[in-house]
Amino acid sequence: MYKDKRVEKKKTVVMKRCLNPVFNESFAFDIPTERLRETTIVITVMDKDRLSRNDVIGKGYLSPQIYLSWKSGPGEVKHWKDMIARPRQAVAQWHQLKA
Repeated sequence: MYKDKRVEKKKTVVMKRCLNPVFNESFAFDIPTERLRETTIVITVMDKDRLSRNDVIGKGYLSPQIYLSWKSGPGEVKHWKDMIARPRQAVAQWHQLKA
């Protein structure tokens, strides 16, 4: 997201018939340096249904998501800073889904 507007969207593979999926995938985003302060990476985990609508996974009435930016929570900010410090390298970190 750049200034609350979606710029790019990427999806993982669909994990079929799996109650505890592990997504070991990486994504690369080219973000100009001057746009970093206004950029947020939003991660949403969803299930995929054939007959009904796809649902967001997590607890709470709001959409459980992870927001990575320089103004997120402490764990997210650490991940953001690690990504900025090591451009073009994979930076892995676990995050809790929040509602």
